[in-house]
Amino acid sequence: MTLKIGLGIDSHRFEANRKLILGGIEIRYHLGLIGHSDADVLTHAIMDAILGALALGSIGYHFPDTDPLYKDADSMELLKKVVQLIHNKGYKISNIDSVIIAEEPKLNPYITAITSSLATVLKISKECVGVKATTAEKMGPEGNLEGISAHAVVLLETHNQ
Repeated sequence: MTLKIGLGIDSHRFEANRKLILGGIEIRYHLGLIGHSDADVLTHAIMDAILGALALGSIGYHFPDTDPLYKDADSMELLKKVVQLIHNKGYKISNIDSVIIAEEPKLNPYITAITSSLATVLKISKECVGVKATTAEKMGPEGNLEGISAHAVVLLETHNQ
């Protein structure tokens, strides 16, 4: 069996009149995140981790923000394409660990739904998807309520032959 590890990091600024979506789940908050797609910062970090594990570039390479096809795209649909890509290369996801960094809103009530949403699209057990949330203790862009960032680590393994 071959193992590959990948790291993904993403951040997006807050903006009015946008939905706040994390891991495919809409979060109730008065601000959303700005981006070419739906700006799902957690899903973007996970996609970059998966792509990075196989040295396949970034989500910006696969889904460029200059392409109108991806304007307001559903990041979970993009994640499905990334999962299919790694499956085609003979790999599957062993597990993912992630953290969302946001001073607001409080995300604990959404973690179970986010985990389930991601596990479904990733085609793995919920027990293999770690999602945590933390604050920045009022430091930096997240702490100053400028936006949200997310970090993710993924372990890929070759399919059993």
